[in-house]
Amino acid sequence: MKPSPFKVGGKFFIRTVTYHLVGEVVEVVGSFIVLKDASWVANSGRFSQAIKDGILDEVEPVGDALVNMESITDSFPWVHALPDSQK
Repeated sequence: MKPSPFKVGGKFFIRTVTYHLVGEVVEVVGSFIVLKDASWVANSGRFSQAIKDGILDEVEPVGDALVNMESITDSFPWVHALPDSQK
């Protein structure tokens, strides 16, 4: 198996085939990424602004989350504070 680009401690905005999440990687186990302080992003708003400025239109913190890497369509480093309240 190739090494994962998802390094422990890294924060990412992850788009899968059915939903979007943002969170901090705490572990990579097989084909799963374990995130802490994760949030489901219902609406990113203007995508380039979300990535550049960390502004999300609709977001719901969910705590821990597991993401199957085989469902990921793309991912972006998240250099902002993770959302901690519903918006």
